[in-house]
Amino acid sequence: MTIGAGLFYDGKTSARHDVAVELTDKVLRVTDAQSRVLAEWRYDELESVATPDRIMRLARKHNPVPARLEVADPALIAAIDDYAEGIDRTGKLAKRQRGHVIVWTMAATASLLAVAWFGVPLIAEKLAPIIPVSLERKLGAAVEMQTRAMLDTASASGVPFECGTGRGEAAGLAPFAKLIARLNQDAGLPVTVKASVVRRKEANAIALPGGTVYVFQGLIAKAENPDELAGVIAHEMGHLAHRDGTRSVLQGAGLSFLFGMLLGDFVGGGAVVVAARTVLQSSYTRDVETAADAYAVDLMNQIGGNARALGTLLTRIGGATEPGMKILMDHPDTRLRVSVINARARASNGTPLLDPAEWAALKKVCG
Repeated sequence: MTIGAGLFYDGKTSARHDVAVELTDKVLRVTDAQSRVLAEWRYDELESVATPDRIMRLARKHNPVPARLEVADPALIAAIDDYAEGIDRTGKLAKRQRGHVIVWTMAATASLLAVAWFGVPLIAEKLAPIIPVSLERKLGAAVEMQTRAMLDTASASGVPFECGTGRGEAAGLAPFAKLIARLNQDAGLPVTVKASVVRRKEANAIALPGGTVYVFQGLIAKAENPDELAGVIAHEMGHLAHRDGTRSVLQGAGLSFLFGMLLGDFVGGGAVVVAARTVLQSSYTRDVETAADAYAVDLMNQIGGNARALGTLLTRIGGATEPGMKILMDHPDTRLRVSVINARARASNGTPLLDPAEWAALKKVCG
């Protein structure tokens, strides 16, 4: 038996667990510090998600919960390779391909006919609003795993991707959770938004299909008060409410991604890579961004925050030229956009979303 260490994400929360990894003759076993078994996967169930770094990211095929294991130790990675010689590294499993070949042929034919007749954008426009929430969550779980792999440049150097785990950072998690809970309370979404702060220097935030929001460290640094940060997160919630990310993924990755998702053949596949890139590189139209702005202002009005703070932050970063400063900057006329926000905004009720001590702690959530 071989024993090593890794990081485990249970797929139910964004929490990271330091775990022991045991390689027995038949299974890979994941246990926590109290020796509780968190996962036990047969080697023939494993697949390795594509990643640009040298970290091995493992998932279990057909698992309804998107749990994953990250291993950075080269010796342990080599041992896993020895134990699991047939590990799937593409996400396109030969067995499933054989079983689905007829269905795939029919799906491909239908897709080509639909695209030829209507075009992918129109098909995506029609499909996005009617996809069941359960299916959208499944889509989001697959896209999140690949998006995380693309964004995470910190773990390779031993620094956790998510903020709040380093020295002096934990105090910022509670006020961040408080802010998210306040927004969730009145958001009116079919899903509860799960948000986390990640170590990226760009002033940005992204919403993934299914209800996950990543707030970048650079945005926390640029925001000067809780209302500015809340306004941006509310804007991303607007994209979730309107299913803009889902529509964008379907347009970018094509209808084959939807068919693959329905058949369960998508985790780690090429379509997921394209979908994740679409999420990271998407630039929404003026109308889409205006609708997300309106949603954000209405939500900020509802919770009693200062909705004009969104426009203030937009003005501050509107002239930025550094890479990654794309958040909320898809409109060509910043002044017009801010004026529309201000006209829709109501006065704050005077109750701060966070007190000064909480805001100070949140500002240090990434150290």
